[in-house]
Amino acid sequence: MKEAMPVLTAGAGLHETLALLTSQLRPDANHKEDMVFLKDVFSEKSLGYLMKIHEKLRQYERQSPTPVLHSASSLAEDVTEELQSGPMSTEEKELLHLLTSPHLKAVLSVHDTVAQKNFDPVLPPLPDDFEDELEEESVKIVRLVKNKEPLGATIRRDEATGVVVVARIMRGGAADRSGLVHVGDELREVNGVSVIHKRPDEISQLLSQSQGSITLKIIPAIKEEDRLKESKVYMRALFDYTPLEDKATPCQEAGLPFKRGDILQVVTQDDHTWWQAKRVGDSNLRAGLIPSKLFQERRLAYRMKMGTLPNPKSPKKPVYDQGCDKEDCDCEGYFNGQYIAGLRRSFRLSRKDRQGSSGEGSDFGDSDYTTYEEVTRYQQRPNERPRLVVLIGSLGARINELKQRVIAENPHRFAVAVPHTTRPKKPHEKEGVEYHFVTKQQFDADALNNKFIEHGEYKENQYGTSIEAIRSVQAKNKMCVVDVQPEALKRLRTAEFKPYVIFVKPRVPESRRRRSAATSPGGGEHGRTTDEDLQEMRQSAIQIDQQYGHLVDRVLIKEDSASACSELRGILERLERESFWVPINWVRT
Repeated sequence: MKEAMPVLTAGAGLHETLALLTSQLRPDANHKEDMVFLKDVFSEKSLGYLMKIHEKLRQYERQSPTPVLHSASSLAEDVTEELQSGPMSTEEKELLHLLTSPHLKAVLSVHDTVAQKNFDPVLPPLPDDFEDELEEESVKIVRLVKNKEPLGATIRRDEATGVVVVARIMRGGAADRSGLVHVGDELREVNGVSVIHKRPDEISQLLSQSQGSITLKIIPAIKEEDRLKESKVYMRALFDYTPLEDKATPCQEAGLPFKRGDILQVVTQDDHTWWQAKRVGDSNLRAGLIPSKLFQERRLAYRMKMGTLPNPKSPKKPVYDQGCDKEDCDCEGYFNGQYIAGLRRSFRLSRKDRQGSSGEGSDFGDSDYTTYEEVTRYQQRPNERPRLVVLIGSLGARINELKQRVIAENPHRFAVAVPHTTRPKKPHEKEGVEYHFVTKQQFDADALNNKFIEHGEYKENQYGTSIEAIRSVQAKNKMCVVDVQPEALKRLRTAEFKPYVIFVKPRVPESRRRRSAATSPGGGEHGRTTDEDLQEMRQSAIQIDQQYGHLVDRVLIKEDSASACSELRGILERLERESFWVPINWVRT
């Protein structure tokens, strides 16, 4: 005989019904797993809590409570004014503090919204001639809420039809976040003001002056473009850009300012003239307009043609760090009493005798104009050869001394490329240690075949640093550190070496009549540094930065040898364990 189902009382709640139902579940031979599953589900505490909440809401609905008043915020303001009109007791001061606190104001504001059932946005009334005016075109009323930020959209007047249309949607802006405004939409009104006969600059001013909510009346484009997809294109900026100084930009407020060396994420290149981009590491998620590579190159070419831009291949050669001032080109390879193989020279030849190699290199293509370079993140893997470290220096930097100190501290990790020379070998010298000694015919043949990154003549002897010498150091799994004149950088910028370029320049005071040799950046045992010397150092650093700064990964300002050596050591250590931005064709397979 089956057990009868208990009868529920009239006031029983849904959770009580669920509890009784659970107690009546009995295992069945054919549906045992299903019964166990139902019992587990009905026994869940979370389900019971949801049923209780449901009952309370139904009970609240049956009671139909009405608010005591619909404007609690106004009452609180009246009480506040009354309290402030005269002397207050301790309790009155406490009440005043509560009524003026932001949290209580927010609670009262929410109360009034609920009490007044003011949940839906109030849209402006449609005009009487709405259908006639739009000629049965579909219209869309869009209300956007923004703070002091720009709307994030640019407009233009269509030359064919004369209507005002949305030209661009800036990534991350208010218009983009709404998803309601698209490129090609026709703009008819802004906050109830017709823009049909207004100029684009007048409309832009109207939009920028609007705060809080903005109501737009638009005719949707026939084909609404897809939402912008997150681009994975990254560019290193090779020039400074200030939108407020650019008269060609469609909207200066929408422009993205950047400095040379900034990494930019280009989110769209749909427009061949103006890209949209964001600065990597910038907290601002809204994209801005930047000139495209092609457009920037074209206008630089035009400026050069008109004579308003200096030629990037300026015939004026900058003055470089000279390193060794001894009569003999050789510099002893002993540092702090320790001899380092291959450290005998960082040959510092006369500028008129020093030559670069014209072999392949450089990743900027044939363009004379430096605009952007596509980059990606790269980190050295355990099975890869170490990256080449290249030092360049302005006058007074003494980069040869800096290189010697770092290598002497850890000769097992760092080394220099052993140079070639036609000079006769001295009795104490060994082949391949101080130099690679070759004949003049062999040296000339190697130079003709572009085997040197740079070479020159000193006292009728030839000196040069070869590509193979660098490879020889890297083959030993050592980080090769070379110091070259900046012209050699393009020869070294290849996927094989992945050079990390460090520009070393001394810190030069603004004005000093004479400095002691002990503290002078370029002083030493040969005397003091005058204001003329300091000015020459400053000019040297400026010229190198202007012509080669876009090839530099790091600028090291040398206060003194000890601090500069410590900073350089830290850079070399990070190169082995951290990732860095490099040209994308260095890592493409």
